Amino acid sequence: MKILVTGYTGQLGFDVVREGKGRGFDMIGVGSKELNITDERSVYQYVKKINPDAIIHCAAYTAVDKAEDDKETCWNVNVNGTKYLAEAAKEIKAKFMFISTDYVFEGTGESSFEETDVPNPVGYYGQTKSEAEKLVQSLLTKSFIVRISWVFGINGNNFVKTMLKLAETRAELNVVGDQVGSPTNTLDVSRLLLDMIQTDRYGVYHATNEGFCSWAEFAKEIFHLAGKKVKVNSITTEEYPTRAIRPKNSRMSKRKLIDNGFAPLPSWQDSLNHYIKQLLHEVKS
Repeated sequence: MKILVTGYTGQLGFDVVREGKGRGFDMIGVGSKELNITDERSVYQYVKKINPDAIIHCAAYTAVDKAEDDKETCWNVNVNGTKYLAEAAKEIKAKFMFISTDYVFEGTGESSFEETDVPNPVGYYGQTKSEAEKLVQSLLTKSFIVRISWVFGINGNNFVKTMLKLAETRAELNVVGDQVGSPTNTLDVSRLLLDMIQTDRYGVYHATNEGFCSWAEFAKEIFHLAGKKVKVNSITTEEYPTRAIRPKNSRMSKRKLIDNGFAPLPSWQDSLNHYIKQLLHEVKS
């Protein structure tokens, strides 16, 4: 199976390509230097030349705060880029998988958002991802839309790496404690995506590690597993103002995964433990 993966230089795209190669698939990973997804002609020509069996579209503009002021770039990448790739996939009859986000929801309440809940984003980044979802569904009768959240992977920057870096110079940190979600290892997600793309069980899915926590609880577990003595003070969202509004409730139900026969991902704590061991091993070696 030949699979084109966009966003190869990011956390998820990197792991999808590596995992796919390990399974013997013909994986083509591209970053923005190899392919400008906002250029319709380039996308069409590139996809036609590669002629993949499937496209896993991980590339995205993910600078949530910056997106509020750089709306044109964010729209071009997240909406137009997705549109051009979906159209190219349709042309060559390739399977198409779009990676979306918990930010498509308004993030209120305390119950988990279902796959069937109507998106209602509060920030511009979330708006673009929601629009992209609609475009994919309107262009393709069969597609995979997979929403993920709070990701951490070996390639690129993330919350775990930031916390460990801060632990080198700080004995105490203030971390937001009233935003709740599921920390998610991109390696676990990549395995699921590759299982999924081989099937015809199309639709909208939520794919996160099992369990929920706040950012403050996440930070405490990072320091605990890494053996770092850092005091974490839980603060409110209002005490840590940001340019973009962030959802306080990013809990997502994984009912659709189970109903379609896919195994749930490991707990976020177990996956974080494996990840930190891997990080620390790489530092030593």
